[in-house]
Amino acid sequence: MTKADFKRLLRRLAITGGLEVAHGLSKLGIMASARGRGIILTLHHVQPFRPAAFAPNRHLEITPEFLEETILQLKTAGFRFARLADVPALMAEDDPVAPFVVFTLDDGFRNNAEHAVPIFERHGVPCTIFVCKGLSERSHTMWWETAAALIGAKDHVTLDFDGGAIAFDTRTLSGKLGAFDHVCKQIFVGDETSAIERLNATAQSAGIDPHAIVADTVMNADELRALVTGHPLVSLGAHTVSHRGLGFLTDEVVLDELNQSADYVATLSGSRPTTFAYPYGDTRSATPKTAALADWAGFKLSVTTRPGTLCCDAMSAPQSLPRLSLNGFYQKPRYVTALVSGIPTKLAYGGC
Repeated sequence: MTKADFKRLLRRLAITGGLEVAHGLSKLGIMASARGRGIILTLHHVQPFRPAAFAPNRHLEITPEFLEETILQLKTAGFRFARLADVPALMAEDDPVAPFVVFTLDDGFRNNAEHAVPIFERHGVPCTIFVCKGLSERSHTMWWETAAALIGAKDHVTLDFDGGAIAFDTRTLSGKLGAFDHVCKQIFVGDETSAIERLNATAQSAGIDPHAIVADTVMNADELRALVTGHPLVSLGAHTVSHRGLGFLTDEVVLDELNQSADYVATLSGSRPTTFAYPYGDTRSATPKTAALADWAGFKLSVTTRPGTLCCDAMSAPQSLPRLSLNGFYQKPRYVTALVSGIPTKLAYGGC
C-alpha cells in the first residue's frame, strides 16, 4: 500500500466514523438544531451499480435504489420537498411547519432522465438539473471522465503536462489511482484549458475519444428540452459553458460563462434561469468575486459544494449557498440520517 493509498483509506474511515457518530447522536435527539431550516442535496450520476476495481469517480454515482430509499427516509423524517427557486420564500417563513429538502443534479447526465426523474415523479419530488452548455453542445469535455477512461484502459500511461512527461505503470489499482491523482493535481496547477487539451490529446492518441464520452453520457439540447417541457417537476439551472474553475478566470470571461449558460438554458426551458451552480463548487470557483458576478448576471441564488445546511441567516449570502452531497461511497440509509441531521458539518465546520 502506497502512502497515497493509506491516506485515502484513512479519509474513508474518518468519514464513515463521523457518519456513524452523527447517526447515533441524531437518534438520541442531540444537536437537533444543526439541521437548520433546510437542506440542498447534490447528485451527479443516478444509475445501476457497475462493478469496477478502478472507479475514481465513484463518489459521483448513486444507484436508483438508494435515491428512492433516501426520498422515503426524508418523508418519514418529516421533510418537505421543495424547488430550488422557492428557497428564498421558504427561508423567509416566520414559523416553518417543517424543514425542507431540495434535490439538485449537476451536469445534465442522461441517466438523470432515465433513472432519477421517474423516481422523483413517483414521489412528487421536484428537482433542478444544472446544465453545462459546452457539454450539451459537445464543444467541451469532462477531464475527470477522460482520465478515468484512459487510465482504466491502459497498463502504461505517459502524462505530459507543463511539468514534463511522466510515465506511470498502471497495471495495478494503486498505479492507476496514482496516475489519476497526478491528473487531478495538474489540471489546476496552471492553465486549466491547456491541461485539458493535453489530456485530451493523450487520450486521442490512445484511441479514446473524450468528446464521445460526453455524447454517450450527457443529454443534448433536444433531450433537455423534452425533459423540462414534459416533466413539470424538473427545472433547469445554469452551470457555465466550459465547466472550468471560475476563480482562475478574468471577470469578463466569468460573466461571459454565466450569461452564455443562462441564455442557453432559456432556449431550452423558455425562460432565463434564476439559479446557478458553480463548477466544482469549491474555492476553485465559488469565491466572493464570482458570487458578486453571479449576482450581477441576474441569478437569484447560486449553490456551492461547501458542506452545510441552510441556517436562519443563509440568505444573507444567496450566491454562496451550501449543499450536502449524496456520495456514492456512503449509500446506506443510516448515513442519510446522519447527513441531513447537519451534525457532521456542524462538528467539522461549525455553523448552526
